Amino acid sequence: TPPAGTVPPPGPAPYAQPPGQSGPPPGYGQQPPAAPPGYGQQPPAPTPPGYGQQPPAPTPPGYGQQPPAAPPGYGQQPPYGQAPGPYPGQPGAPSPYGAPQGVPQGGAGVAAALQAFKETPTGQRWTQQNKKLVRVDLGIGGQPVLARQGSMVLYQGKVDFGYKGAGFAGRIVGNATGQEMQLMRCTGHGQVFLAENATHLHPIELQGDAICVSAENVLAFDESLQHEVRRIEGHGIPGGALFTMQFQGTGTIVVKTHGTPVVLPVTPTTFADCNAVVAWSAAAQVIVSSQVRMRRNAYLGDTGESVNLQFRAAPGNFVVVQPYEV
Repeated sequence: TPPAGTVPPPGPAPYAQPPGQSGPPPGYGQQPPAAPPGYGQQPPAPTPPGYGQQPPAPTPPGYGQQPPAAPPGYGQQPPYGQAPGPYPGQPGAPSPYGAPQGVPQGGAGVAAALQAFKETPTGQRWTQQNKKLVRVDLGIGGQPVLARQGSMVLYQGKVDFGYKGAGFAGRIVGNATGQEMQLMRCTGHGQVFLAENATHLHPIELQGDAICVSAENVLAFDESLQHEVRRIEGHGIPGGALFTMQFQGTGTIVVKTHGTPVVLPVTPTTFADCNAVVAWSAAAQVIVSSQVRMRRNAYLGDTGESVNLQFRAAPGNFVVVQPYEV
């Protein structure tokens, strides 16, 4: 027995303890020292991300993990704790994969189908809704509108319609050309929609200038415009003369055409068929060029038209022709 106050020498290493290590065996409140892997111990737990280490590489899908989050529209639920975003078909949602571009994302139903045909108010007196429909707001400007009788397809508000003829000059136009020039006077406060036989409509705003329009191609105009009938005499014209209407002043006139018209500058060699011409500059001089025709293509150079109009004017004048013969 060693004397009192002396420390006994270290004994042999405990059982199952690797050699070269000293200290008390496990069980005295201390953690066992870290041993290299392979001695029956588990590898040390990895340090959580944020202590200067890179996060471990994600395990490929199929080893018990959830697949990564995909964009909305692939049939997956939003991640836990995240508010669901807009689903396909809702405003702000991206177009689903494979959906055709340009299709309005308003969903199905009547409202979505009619969205493209809604009224387009602009706050102006004359508004072209589409190529074949025009709207006039009588409350703007306070001026009545003269329109061809029967051209009203819809009106809103308090509007009064007074039917009247175009006067003595209008009856001359109707008798000479075979077209009834009956007008209706629209007054009040409201909107009137005008159209006729699905023809193309062209609102023309005059600012003190003048224009000549065939009576057949006039749909409506402001009553503030000065209008009169012009007579063009020539041999070969049915009735002995061609009647057109000349508009001048400040206001709007709506011209209707069959198809898309073409506007050409007036040159010394500009000729047009009297049945296809729509309008021309008021300053242009019109000369009737008649061609006697016994049968179609009777001689070389014959166009098959009985009456042509030749236009002469200074540079800057124009003539409007439609791809249709009245």
